[in-house]
Amino acid sequence: MASGRGRQGGRGKSGGSRKNSQGKSAQGKGTQSNRGPKGQGGRGQGGRPNRKPRAASAGRDDDVVAGSTGEGRRNKGPGGERIEGRQAVRELLIADTRRVREIVMQSGLDSSPIIEDITMLAEDKRVPIREVGRGTFDSISDTESAQGVLADADALPSVDLEEDLIEAHDSPFLIMVDGLTDPHNLGAIIRSADAAGVTGLILPKHRSARIGATVSKTAAGAIEHVPIANVAGVPNAIQTLQKHNVWVIGLDETGSRSIFDLDLADQPLCLVLGAEGPGLSRLTRERCDELVSIPMQGAVASLNVSAAATVAMFDVARRRLGLGS
Repeated sequence: MASGRGRQGGRGKSGGSRKNSQGKSAQGKGTQSNRGPKGQGGRGQGGRPNRKPRAASAGRDDDVVAGSTGEGRRNKGPGGERIEGRQAVRELLIADTRRVREIVMQSGLDSSPIIEDITMLAEDKRVPIREVGRGTFDSISDTESAQGVLADADALPSVDLEEDLIEAHDSPFLIMVDGLTDPHNLGAIIRSADAAGVTGLILPKHRSARIGATVSKTAAGAIEHVPIANVAGVPNAIQTLQKHNVWVIGLDETGSRSIFDLDLADQPLCLVLGAEGPGLSRLTRERCDELVSIPMQGAVASLNVSAAATVAMFDVARRRLGLGS
């Protein structure tokens, strides 16, 4: 692990201080002296590990899209009842983790391997296919690029944060979003998360995009493969993660340390991603173990949150795979 663990007084900057969980200061990250190192030089019993100073961020953007079908509003559960797009519908059928009630296809579609796959899979699973004209299909689809195929299914299962995302893995690799409301960004993050080997997504019930048709289309079927835990709030979820010795790393431009300097390849880890525009909330910044950034080389000062998330996730994946120093 990078330097910053195992300081005698706990974690924190030199000269900085941090209060206990009932009253955290905004300066530095010191801890009470009963917190020790993690594992073989890690956390003490009941305590969180010693951390290095705050680091920087990237991943803010200014384009906030709420979603035309209410995808920016949060209902109970992760959602996912409407799936649109050919790849997303095929992955829904392949995953076979929830009941598919119906597939709707636009009549007159040109034959293609993916359409043939969807038709064959639907027949094997006895899922009804209904063909409708283009005008009818356009009127019932929620996205502008459904590619002539959509499905209605049971909602995605909401897994338990502790039991299914933390305790089920020796070294969980998790993503949590904080106030992210653009369904396109959320879908892109889930797609990259699946590709990077992320073991679970933590999605707050409030102030977050819901998994609807736009997310499912943008994720191209990845919502079927990345377990999703709905939580009441990000700060409480962070405390739960830290209680289970999971490092909580915020991607935020207010810090000073590069994510490329953060060696957490063999550690339980959760990356926290902020909202479009404001980034991480103040309370989330304070509760993260560390804040990191993506070094920017060009004239533009930041990356879109989904692009920043992809860079960060694949750097962690590279280290976990042992590719390079």
